[in-house]
This record gives sequence, structure tokens and C-alpha cells, in this order.
Amino acid sequence: MKPQKALVTDFDGTISEDDFFALVAKRYLSAKDLEPWQRYMDGQLSHFDALNKVFSRIRIPEQELISFIKTIPLDYTFEEVAEYCADKHIPLYICSAGCDYYINILIEKIITSKHINLITNHGTYSQSRGLVMEAPRESLFYDLKVGISKAGVVSHLLSQGFEVVFCGDGPPDVRPAQLATTVFAKKYLLDKCVESNIITRPFHSFRDVLRYLKEV
Repeated sequence: MKPQKALVTDFDGTISEDDFFALVAKRYLSAKDLEPWQRYMDGQLSHFDALNKVFSRIRIPEQELISFIKTIPLDYTFEEVAEYCADKHIPLYICSAGCDYYINILIEKIITSKHINLITNHGTYSQSRGLVMEAPRESLFYDLKVGISKAGVVSHLLSQGFEVVFCGDGPPDVRPAQLATTVFAKKYLLDKCVESNIITRPFHSFRDVLRYLKEV
């Protein structure tokens, strides 16, 4: 009998076409606002602290921010994958180093109706304080540097006997890709997988993931 599969996916740049960070920075933030991110790139701040400092500098009316978030393009074939996983009782996890504030605005109905596990930082917004993230310190998957550990989620599922399919695109996705049974990678993650000889599958959209889940 084949082991049951579980699907773990990143959100920003994977389910969404681009990172919320990149899009909001381009639209609303200055070079000075982005200085904490450069400090992260230089190894002076953690990913979580840098992202939190940058997000806190968004100071527009909340309704304007919500309207902006709703314009972020998504890979709508992800919903087909979510429906298939729900029908076949395949555990599905969205793991994000960002926060639930904008993820819920975009796909909360899918998360709720398809029983998706959302593992991410909590975010609250006010025009006076900006978007402030809170790491889930009591979570099994808490990570000091990022807020949540995608690798921890993958490791946990592997320890439960699942074959883990992982989808991602960015720097926080490298470690979970190293651990996962099967990897769908794009952008930065794909380059790193090639460098590290991690075997990946073609990933143009989540329809590729759906095809794989149905075939194996």
C-alpha cells in the first residue's frame, strides 16, 4: 500500500503570482522604508524582523490597502488542487513567512471550505501602526528567524508517514524542498534546487501539481 500524500505549499509568488512584499513596496514604499530589508540581506536582521519593520511602514487607509490586495493576481488553478485534496482527504497546508492578513483577504473562502491548514504569522493593520505581524510562539512550527518553520511542517508530516509534496519559489522554501519527497519549484527556489541537485518537477501552474497528484 502506497503511503498517503500531503501537500505543503508556499503562498507568496507560488499561489499568488508575486510576493505581497514586492507589490506593496513598489506601490507604496520608499527606498528608506525598505532599509530593514537590506539589513536582512546583509545578515543584520532576521527575515521576520525585517519584514515586520517594512510592513509597519505602510500607512494608507485600510480600505485602500484591502482594495489593493484584492488586485493581486492568483493562480486560480490552486482552487482545483484544493478541491481535489479535500475530496481525496489529502492534507493540504499553506505555509507562509508573510501573514494571514492579506492571505485571508485573498482566499479565506477557499481555506475555510476546503479545510486547508494555514500556517503563518498573524497580521493586524491600522493606518497609525501599519501592518504588524505577530509570530505564533506557541505553535509547534514556530521559528525565531522567520516566524513559522516550513521545514518543521514538512518534517512533522514525514514523521507521520506521509509522502510530502512541496511547492515554493523563494529563499525560505529551500530547506523544506531539501526535505520533501517531491518538489515543485519556480524562480529563486528552482535555481537553488538546480545548484543543489534537488530533483524538481515542471511547475508552470498548480494544474501541474493536480496532474501529478492524480497520476501517482
